[in-house]
Amino acid sequence: MAVNIIRIQDIAGYDAQQVTIQGWLQLKTGKGKLQFLRVRDGTGVIQAVVFRGNVTPEAFEAAKRLPLESSLVVTGTVRTDPRAPGIPGGYELDVNELEVIQEAAEYPIGPKEHGTEFLMDNRHLWLRSNRQWAILRVRATIIKAMRDWLDDHGFVLVDTPVLTPNAAENTTSLFETDYHGVPAYLTQSGQLYNEANIFAMGKVYCFGPTFRAEKSKTRRHLQEFWMVEPEIAFCKLEELLEIEEQFVSYIVQTTLKERANELTALERDTAALQRVTPPFPRLSYDDAVKMINEAAARGVTVPPNDEPLVAITWGDDFGAPHETFIASQFGKPVFVHHYPSEAKAFYMEPEPGRPEVCRSADLLAPEGYGEIIGGSERMSDPELLAAAIQKHKLPEAAYNWYLDLRRYGSVPHSGFGLGIERTVAWICGLEHIRETIAFPRMLGRLYP
Repeated sequence: MAVNIIRIQDIAGYDAQQVTIQGWLQLKTGKGKLQFLRVRDGTGVIQAVVFRGNVTPEAFEAAKRLPLESSLVVTGTVRTDPRAPGIPGGYELDVNELEVIQEAAEYPIGPKEHGTEFLMDNRHLWLRSNRQWAILRVRATIIKAMRDWLDDHGFVLVDTPVLTPNAAENTTSLFETDYHGVPAYLTQSGQLYNEANIFAMGKVYCFGPTFRAEKSKTRRHLQEFWMVEPEIAFCKLEELLEIEEQFVSYIVQTTLKERANELTALERDTAALQRVTPPFPRLSYDDAVKMINEAAARGVTVPPNDEPLVAITWGDDFGAPHETFIASQFGKPVFVHHYPSEAKAFYMEPEPGRPEVCRSADLLAPEGYGEIIGGSERMSDPELLAAAIQKHKLPEAAYNWYLDLRRYGSVPHSGFGLGIERTVAWICGLEHIRETIAFPRMLGRLYP
């Protein structure tokens, strides 16, 4: 009789049927005539029950001796049991055949507590744990959701260079390399090139790795991270914020719907995420500074370490405690807009009649996750942009092509960048960004 080879994520459709599962031994317990094998196949985890009377003596002995992470094929009957562990739970496999593909060597990551550095040194193996598996599945869904939304709303994917001659943000956090005798840099952002692309396509986005050589060793920073960066012609700041809140809401609600099992495995309380729907609150930088300073005067403390909130001087950018406090005052993500021009990048459009602030906005996620989006209306006047490049002491020759965009058919335009890892950390409820990507590149860590 032919047996269905299935994946664990589809187990609910095979109750009381004979199936075969190909996977790895994640956990094992046994007593007497029974061996309980927790089998993982990449889509989920199921408990395979091996009873001595149901299998050959050789198969039962194999089940008893198998080390963790051995690869195997198990065949048996699917049985519904609400108490059965697994992802999704509620199903077991009564095994009648067991084939060992490979008996693994002694696995270094056992079912016990391990230090962070040990786990990071063994990241290539740590990825097999339920927690890391769940996070990466959520990440994949977030990425698909953002691309689906953009594709369905008329945005065209256009790839931008990883090697560039110029900086999008600042010149102090660039990774420099030699490009056949010419200095080149790993990209900080695809934005500048996307601004060229909109004059051909109207609405575009790029998605890929970006790099910041920042000497930051915090729970929010990576040296290499991924961003999605939409750019829109004939778009002012007000319209941009509406696009962002629709975009983020779709990502969150899609993930809640499609990754409920994974979020449950992560023990994520999703009540706050359920509220992520348009519109989002909007708070000016001026009002945010006032809110922070009034709270600091009252002695307000900020999680996770209950450190005192420190007052801020108008013109400074916010630190993590300031962002955490601001976001905590609202029940969903909040836009802070019209930052001081001196605190932001050179290309941001100044507010008419108030050039000390620019038409910019950051989206702050609640629960202490801070900025997940930075965006702005871009300068559209060539003379104003040329003056900004000079003021920031940027190499003018490297930006001639960028100025050309304002000389030949310039229009008001806007865009934003969403950081994938910070978004994953927020939706999953993670304490540190290092778990949000398969192989994180942090300050001082390039292995594995």
